[in-house]
Amino acid sequence: MQSPQHIIARDIVLVGGGHSHVGVLRRFAMQPEPGVRLTLICTDSHTPYSGMLPGYVAGHYSYDQVHIDLNRLAVFAGARLLRDEAVGIDRNAGTVLCKNRPPVPYDQLSINIGSAPRMHDVAGAAAHAVPVKPIAQFNQRWLALLARAEQHSQGPLRIAVVGAGAGGVELLLAMQYRLRAVLQAQGRDPALLQFHLLSAHGCILPTHNAGVRQRFVQVLQQRGVQVHLHAEVTHVLPGQLQCANGLQLAVDETMWVTQAGGAAWLQGTGLALDGNGFIFVNDCLQSTTDARIFAAGDIATMQNQALEKAGVFAVRMGRPLADNLRRAVQGKPLQPYRPQRRWLALISTGDRYAIASRGKLGFAGAWVWRWKDAIDQRFMRRFSEFPAMDASGKTQNPSGPQNQLALSSEESQQAISAIAMRCGGCGAKVGASVLSRALGQLQVLQRNDVLVGLHSPDDAAVVRVPPGKAMVHTVDFFRAFIDDPYVFGKVAANHALGDIFAMGGEPQSATAIATVPPGLERKVEDLLLQMMSGAVEVLNAAGCALVGGHTGEGSELALGFAINGLIDENMASLMRKGGMQAGDVLMLTKPMGTGTLFAAQPRGLAKGRWIDAALLSMVQSNQAAARIVQAHGATACTDLTGFGLLGHLVEMSKPSGVDAEIHLSALPLLDGAQECVAAGIVSSLQPANVRLRRALRNQAAYAQHPRYPLIFDPQTAGGLLVSLPAAQAAACLAALHAAGYPHSAVIGKVLAQSDALEPIVLGD
Repeated sequence: MQSPQHIIARDIVLVGGGHSHVGVLRRFAMQPEPGVRLTLICTDSHTPYSGMLPGYVAGHYSYDQVHIDLNRLAVFAGARLLRDEAVGIDRNAGTVLCKNRPPVPYDQLSINIGSAPRMHDVAGAAAHAVPVKPIAQFNQRWLALLARAEQHSQGPLRIAVVGAGAGGVELLLAMQYRLRAVLQAQGRDPALLQFHLLSAHGCILPTHNAGVRQRFVQVLQQRGVQVHLHAEVTHVLPGQLQCANGLQLAVDETMWVTQAGGAAWLQGTGLALDGNGFIFVNDCLQSTTDARIFAAGDIATMQNQALEKAGVFAVRMGRPLADNLRRAVQGKPLQPYRPQRRWLALISTGDRYAIASRGKLGFAGAWVWRWKDAIDQRFMRRFSEFPAMDASGKTQNPSGPQNQLALSSEESQQAISAIAMRCGGCGAKVGASVLSRALGQLQVLQRNDVLVGLHSPDDAAVVRVPPGKAMVHTVDFFRAFIDDPYVFGKVAANHALGDIFAMGGEPQSATAIATVPPGLERKVEDLLLQMMSGAVEVLNAAGCALVGGHTGEGSELALGFAINGLIDENMASLMRKGGMQAGDVLMLTKPMGTGTLFAAQPRGLAKGRWIDAALLSMVQSNQAAARIVQAHGATACTDLTGFGLLGHLVEMSKPSGVDAEIHLSALPLLDGAQECVAAGIVSSLQPANVRLRRALRNQAAYAQHPRYPLIFDPQTAGGLLVSLPAAQAAACLAALHAAGYPHSAVIGKVLAQSDALEPIVLGD
């Protein structure tokens, strides 16, 4: 019997990974709400902490020191992280519209997406200036500027910062400090850097007191920064800024740090917005238009409070926002958020020195920077240091009192049914109405050789085998290893198609089998829709028609497919495992490491960007790669799956009557894979694969090699392991790289069979 807290009754969806939402995730992690599922929709897995961003630009901090890993935080909070971009809200349906996936339903919605640069208000700014916001995308822009400065050799490099508030001044001084250090390290004159600060006002830092402004005026003068007041930029041209006061300034790079506005898609939501496109909220951080929608941070404008767009407020809003979201799903009255009237701003000058500003007060010193550093580091530790988690992602954190959710009578009946002992056999099937509604929203590929399928459903599908063709069959099924059902559906379909591609076949039809946890009907329906939408996208792209399937209830989400493929009846195009020839090279088309990475992920030990890269690899089809290796004379081929590299190589060498050599240093690996196995983190299937070490002729010599454990690592939706003539290797690799398989590599060679019992040799 399932525990009641396993039944999802309410969905809280968080759009954006801003400072308020990381606070919400942490608060729910420390005190989970039974029956409530948190979902974070965000374009990035790492969100920067704005307070430390200037320190990162100045070179005082590394990337990881100033970014919160949303993947690890979501695991800690038991939340789903959906990597996507919100593009709208259907308030009638209660869904968030996303750029790349089906709409995501919500019961309560919170928006914390920061602000977007209003570049189109100034002619040419969008084309020729670099916006600092949204800061989650700033890193690529900064690295590009850093590279440009390193390579700039003709005359001075002129950099302008448009916007002289605290953010603009702090960013300029940080850039100047870092870039001067770069030039000095190259033996070049730092005076080649020319910085300009442009303010539309008659002063810099207009929201701070006169004493603080004067301190920064002195710093800018000492650093040789040219400050232009009353210089409202009206046109941005290639290499030039034009201002309303007649100033024309020659520049090589322009950073845009002026007041930003709300995202354009908010205009179509029907929510009340202020003149800059920010969401009006009441004292409870709740939209004044829709009681189910909340907003916090820069994207929110409080109806009864005039707040500056400062990170301190976004951070402080995290706790009251979390509490009010919790109260909303419980049906309890909300509590107002009371922002502080004055706050302390610690503004750095680039060189481990900072100036403090609070109301009429101001003071400065290196000790102020150390104080700021201590505060910032303490804040970041709250989101990077978590209690130890087991393989399921569970912690020993005590949860608070379990509150009752506000359910309708119909929902209560469904919840009781879901947590009661469920029937077995056919009684464990998902309800027909739920299934039909979910499948009815899918856009399934139509093929002329599918005579009876989902377009005219019956007890079974009927598929024609064209003349001159033979049928290839395969089946795969596994439980979900990530909380994103859409991406899981894509990976599951791609994994199942791998065997067809590896044999040189053309996918024709697929029959699905899915297991979904019981729950409220609308939650089960959405889960099916999300998962099957991802799967159907992959099947359609492969030219494979979904013709039917079976869906039942179970304790865990799982998905698999029986795939039918076509191949020439004479089998001339068939690729087999057992065709390797001595002298061939061994090639792998995609990087390895999914087993160890997804063993580390639920423990909170895998970086978000590692998981992102792994998923990108897993959803990449092997279809094009199979055609390329076949065109270059592949003698044997298989797709890398649960048996790992060594297991599959043994499968290939034995029927081929050959031995093989693997070069460990040549193995293409996913980012983080080597770090995870070095930490002793391996898949639950790894011990079974390790038994194959008896196939290694020189195992003892390489058992301590850092990449040795990865030859046993089980793969999901891995690449193709191929043997082909050595003369074709260079051309094949070039074709694979050009086709979007950049990690493809020659990893070894095929040897003539020896008298040794062990067929596989390891090498560096």
